[in-house]
Amino acid sequence: MPTILRIGGLRVTIYPNDHPPPHVHVIGAKGEAVFLLNCPGGPAELRESYGFNAPEIRQIGADLLAHIPVLCTEWETIRGNL
Repeated sequence: MPTILRIGGLRVTIYPNDHPPPHVHVIGAKGEAVFLLNCPGGPAELRESYGFNAPEIRQIGADLLAHIPVLCTEWETIRGNL
């Protein structure tokens, strides 16, 4: 699972064998969250979360927004078919 981006102490990953629609896994010491990318322009939308609280989820979503174009490109590179 390649790390595509780091946001603070969090890793943003895309699993090579994962399923559509385009999404990322955000992994940190507190847990993991999955955000749909809504390519090509976002915004990232929470699909599921384990361990993060609501303010953390909002912050992660806001942080991902600036990186949506890059994350969508990475999804296409790693997985193909947006």
